[in-house]
Amino acid sequence: MPSEPRFLLLSDVAEILNISASQTYALVRSGDLPAIQVGGRRQWRVAREALEQYIADAHRQTAEWVRANPLGRAAARDD
Repeated sequence: MPSEPRFLLLSDVAEILNISASQTYALVRSGDLPAIQVGGRRQWRVAREALEQYIADAHRQTAEWVRANPLGRAAARDD
């Protein structure tokens, strides 16, 4: 059984996150998603482990936001 590659292309990351290539590039350039540049053309690569950590952090941040902003309170303010 072949193992998964350690590093992903930005296009792979975009596909996994279901976002555009430009959004993926912005995540990397902002430092939100750690990446490295490799090769003579300095192409970006994201370690699979870094992507999994980014996803876990996003889940945690979203859960915190949901707890701080329950739907019931937002609906009550709209009335």
